[in-house]
Amino acid sequence: MRWVHLRAGVAVAALAAALGGCALKAPPSTTELQKEALLHTAVPPAWTAGGAPAQPVAERWLASFDDPALTALVGESLTYNADLQVAAARVEQAGGYLKVASGSLLPSVGVAGVWSGASGSGGGLNGIFLNASLELDVWGRLRYGEAAAQQQSLAVQADYAYARQSLAATVAKSWFVAIEASLQLAIVRDTLHSAETLLKLAQDRLRVGIGNEQAVADAQASVSSYRDSLRQTELSRVQALRALELLLGRYPAAEIAVAPALSPLPPPVPVGLPSQLLERRPDVVAAERRVAAAFNRVGEARAAQLPRISLTAGVSGISSDVLVLQDRNNPAWGVGGNLLAPLYQGGVLRAQVEIRSAEQKESVAAYAATGQRAFGEVEGALAAEFALRDRSVQLDAIVRDNERALQLALVQLRVGSADARAVQQRQLALYSARTARLKVQTEQLAQRVNLHLALGGGFDDLPAIPVAAR
Repeated sequence: MRWVHLRAGVAVAALAAALGGCALKAPPSTTELQKEALLHTAVPPAWTAGGAPAQPVAERWLASFDDPALTALVGESLTYNADLQVAAARVEQAGGYLKVASGSLLPSVGVAGVWSGASGSGGGLNGIFLNASLELDVWGRLRYGEAAAQQQSLAVQADYAYARQSLAATVAKSWFVAIEASLQLAIVRDTLHSAETLLKLAQDRLRVGIGNEQAVADAQASVSSYRDSLRQTELSRVQALRALELLLGRYPAAEIAVAPALSPLPPPVPVGLPSQLLERRPDVVAAERRVAAAFNRVGEARAAQLPRISLTAGVSGISSDVLVLQDRNNPAWGVGGNLLAPLYQGGVLRAQVEIRSAEQKESVAAYAATGQRAFGEVEGALAAEFALRDRSVQLDAIVRDNERALQLALVQLRVGSADARAVQQRQLALYSARTARLKVQTEQLAQRVNLHLALGGGFDDLPAIPVAAR
């Protein structure tokens, strides 16, 4: 009787230890992680590029371009883009790994049956066995594993959120580039038409005796040059359309219809504060969750060096027409416990701790790199937007001046006070100015998209970061 009470006491004590267990150490907080990872990075109170409103970052940036066609294309890409589907599948995989890790904390139950026949009319041996086991997570090995899987799942969710944002931004910029290519094609065609008109004028002047062969040769060379530019621009337009179609999951047939003009640049957007960026951008959040996952894996590896304690229970029933069984023990049941303590494994367990610790250092460094890149992308986008704004004003004036200069040169050519080379130079200058202005207009829109992406603002009604990852 004393042994029965002793065994019961041991079981109760083991169960209490399992239920209580050792408390898990919490991963570093966001503040602690930033101090450790960004030790040499002094975050300023405001963006150094300056000039932008410091209010909270605006969401739904896609609607600010007021382009229904662009909005529809982004929606199509979210449905059919293959790379985004890969990211979505990874979210499902991470959720499955979390279920596997969580299942290790629950009892495992199994059933086995046996049946055998015998010669003659009698039956053989028949039986059923039901077994259950539960590892007592005294040291937290299983809970650390579950916590690591949970943090990894949150990281993958944040990765998916950033993939959606990146895809929307890439579609928008590709849409602007495709429109630019079409507009650039119109500029080259217009310039080629002017060059052909100038060539005809030079030929007419030569025919009536007031021109010369040099003027005709120069005009012909100019026409040939613009025809080559036209062919290159046509190829660029086709490539831009195909790149956009691939993002949409379509066949790259270069058949997509683009808008006849670029969207106007929306007003300046609020950019928030640098100190808020690391908690808002999904890729930074994903890096932070991976640090937490690596921290828990270190705890899991350390706990694996300690003994494992398990409880087992089983019940069985056996019958036979051949063997004589004792009915008082049939069915039979039993409970017990297992202890498995690692004594020597060649340093494998210690090496696992070292590996996990190195992985944690790697994840902290990766977080620092992601955070610094985020700061750099915002500052770069802000600086580029301000510079492009100034260039746009200057290029508008340059285009107007070159248009006026070309008109005057044509008048002088017709009255005979100037030669064709002066007109050709003015044509080339105007072509270059119009091309540069168009590129700056496109770049302004692209940099605005880059700024929204760098700030971590959402483009639709879904949260920029999944709720579970916050």
